[in-house]
This record gives sequence, structure tokens and C-alpha cells, in this order.
Amino acid sequence: MKNGATEAQVRAVIDEIERMGYRGVPMPGAQRTAVCIIGNQQPVDGSTLLAMDGVKETIPVTKPYKLVSRETRPDSTVVIVGDVKIGAGEPVIMAGPCAVESEEQALTIARLVKGSGAKLYRGGAFKPRTSPYSFQGLGLDGLRILDRVRKETGLLIVTEATDSEHLKAVEEYADIVQIGARNMQNYSLLRLVGHISKPVLLKRGFAATVDELLMAAEYIVAEGNSRIILCERGIRTFSDNTRNTLDLGAIPAIKQLSHLPIIVDPSHAAGRRDLVIPLSRGAIAAGADGLIVEVHHDPAHALSDGAQSLYPAQFDELMKDIARLRQYLARS
Repeated sequence: MKNGATEAQVRAVIDEIERMGYRGVPMPGAQRTAVCIIGNQQPVDGSTLLAMDGVKETIPVTKPYKLVSRETRPDSTVVIVGDVKIGAGEPVIMAGPCAVESEEQALTIARLVKGSGAKLYRGGAFKPRTSPYSFQGLGLDGLRILDRVRKETGLLIVTEATDSEHLKAVEEYADIVQIGARNMQNYSLLRLVGHISKPVLLKRGFAATVDELLMAAEYIVAEGNSRIILCERGIRTFSDNTRNTLDLGAIPAIKQLSHLPIIVDPSHAAGRRDLVIPLSRGAIAAGADGLIVEVHHDPAHALSDGAQSLYPAQFDELMKDIARLRQYLARS
């Protein structure tokens, strides 16, 4: 639409698109609104739309993901959660244990990571595990503990919804609902989170391409929820030196292809505590909008992923490293 197009003109264009048998989705930007046409199986004749008041131009979108494409929306999306802005330029750090184990454990770690500068608290109440005999999380009790963490520390909560059965409960207690790597292509769950009111943190699957990650995000946006944060967490390769291989190249690639913010999970990529800080530095240098890092005050006795969890002192070191790196990059 033209700069300054009225709401009535935008609405008229959407009505015409629907009359043509498609769906029109408005995408407000900093300067002007774009209206994305979805539901077409072939190129759309835009001559009728070009003749309408307020229309500036019609642009064919070459990617199968339209709503998350930077072709549709050149401006970068900033996801706002409370007083935190993800994608606004300053890296946002989410930190906490892999799993909520007890109220004492959760609060102890929350106080420590907040003291080091974390803005959001990550912790799993529901844990999808490779082995059915591994700790599966505290479930609803874990969500209640996370609620106590928020009330006592002021940290915002990021936690995973593993299935449709518990999605409503997770939405109630979380500030950001995480969709894990195992569920990245669970399309029925993706459609459901497209209808929730909270932002969604969507992790890249173990063997998913960048295009497949963006198509998964498209499922969510197509249902109405455009507040999505992408997460690169490493993919499986032939290398067995680390748990997964962190694809740092995905960060600038996604920023070219999509307007959505992207953060990095160095803990699941490394699977080793000693590599988390170097990978974190690399992620920030590559342009990531933030990190989601596992931290535990007693990782030797953690019920989940202790080997990749930073000690609180290491996390504090990481936060100082990020601050120094940001200053250097700004000077550069």
C-alpha cells in the first residue's frame, strides 16, 4: 500500500482479495502496510488490485513462505514481551536449568542468572526425552514453580509446550511458549499455537533445513500469531565431537530471508559445558538477537542435561564477554 493509505483502503483491498477467492493478511510496517495474498496455487493477476485506491504496487513473492518472508515485510519484526524487546538490536539472554526440579532449585538459579543480567528464565516443566525412563519434568507442578519464580524475581518465563493436551496450561503460565526441536514439524501443534496470545519460540529441528524452519513458522503466522522468535540449536551431522553441529551460517541467512528475530541455543548445540561460551560469542558476532543458555548451580546432580549446563560463575563470565563483544562490534 502507499505510504499513508487509510484503514478503509486497506480493508477494501482485503475484501477484493477475498472476493477473488484468496485470503488477505495485512502486514503493518514502519512506513507502510503490505497486504499478503495467501491461498493461491498459481500467480495472481494483480491488475484489479493495482487500480484500487491506496495501492502502490504488487510484488510477486518467490518463496513458499510468504508471511515470514522479508520480501513481504522488509522491516525486521521486534517481539515485545513485557519490557523486553527481542530483535531490537540488543541481544536478549534467556537462562536457567534444562528442567525445573524443585522450587528451591528453580529459585536459586533464577536469582543467580538475574543477578548476572538475564532477562528471561528458561526451565522445562514438560520434558520430551529420548528415553522413556529419563526424567520427564514435573508437569503442572513445574508450571506453578515457574509462576513463583516470575512473582519473586520478575524474570519472564520461557517454557515448552510438548503437546496439545497441555498447551493451554503452558500458555497460562508462560510469557513465551517454546516449541521444541522434536515438534518443529508437528503441524497440528503449530496451528494451535497460531491461535494463542503469547509469543512463540520455535526451535529448528535436528535435521531441518532453513527453509523447513521458515515453513514451520509460516504455519503459525498463517493462523494469526506473528510474534515468533526463531531458534538455531544445532543440527545433526556426521561429526560426533559435539552433541549437534551449530549452524552459525543460518543466522545471517535467516536474517536475509525473513523478518523474524533469531536467537541461538549453544547448550544443546554443544552438549559440552566447555564449548558453550565460545559458541555463544560466535552467535552474537554472527548477529543473533539473543541466546537461550542452560545454567545450573549443581550440574553434577541435575536431572537433565547437567553436562552442558554452565555453572553460575561461568554464566556471569559469559554475560561480561557479551557486553565487551557488543562494545567492540559497535566500535567496528
